[in-house]
Amino acid sequence: MSDTRRPAFVLHEHRRPRHHFDLRLEEGGVLRSWAVPRGLPEKPGQKRLAVAVPDHELDHLTYEDEDKSVADIGWWEEHDRTERRIVLTLHGRSGTQRYALIRTSRDWLLHRLDPG
Repeated sequence: MSDTRRPAFVLHEHRRPRHHFDLRLEEGGVLRSWAVPRGLPEKPGQKRLAVAVPDHELDHLTYEDEDKSVADIGWWEEHDRTERRIVLTLHGRSGTQRYALIRTSRDWLLHRLDPG
């Protein structure tokens, strides 16, 4: 029997110590996580720095406290993956957006793609 459940994602908004966002993608039983200081890119062609941070447990998916809230949540799908790039679509409360996570020599870039 195969698992047809869609993998989840969450975008957490942190207000302290400095305002930033964390993008978390469910994969391999954990939430792979990237800190995105300026938030997700809003227009196709825009890029944002994304810094890989330690994985989080799945129960962190809906976690909120006085300094952290869920900015968006839903499911994600992978379209293509190489060692240096993941092309994905986020299907969240705020709509459907397509991105590429691109590994640089130091960090990652989150690049907003055309809906395609």
